[in-house]
Amino acid sequence: MPTYIMMGRFTSQGMDKIRASPARIDTARETMSTQGAELKAWYVVTGQFDYVAIIEAPDEETMAQIVLSIGSHGNITTQTMRAFTEPEYRQIIANLS
Repeated sequence: MPTYIMMGRFTSQGMDKIRASPARIDTARETMSTQGAELKAWYVVTGQFDYVAIIEAPDEETMAQIVLSIGSHGNITTQTMRAFTEPEYRQIIANLS
């Protein structure tokens, strides 16, 4: 299943409700599960972003639905990218002309 890295920042609204954020992570995990996706890991980080999540989803359409659903609550802004495993990377390189 494809892996995605979601980097996020809490909005002002999200910071105002920061104590509820663990419950929001649980809700996001449950929502992803119903869509055939899985929240593999979630990290609070320092620097430009507030958190990083590692997510496996069946396809880009599912991941887009997840991103839009989570973002629609107004507590976070995100930047999401597709991540390729080392074996996937090796296959990509092997197929170069």
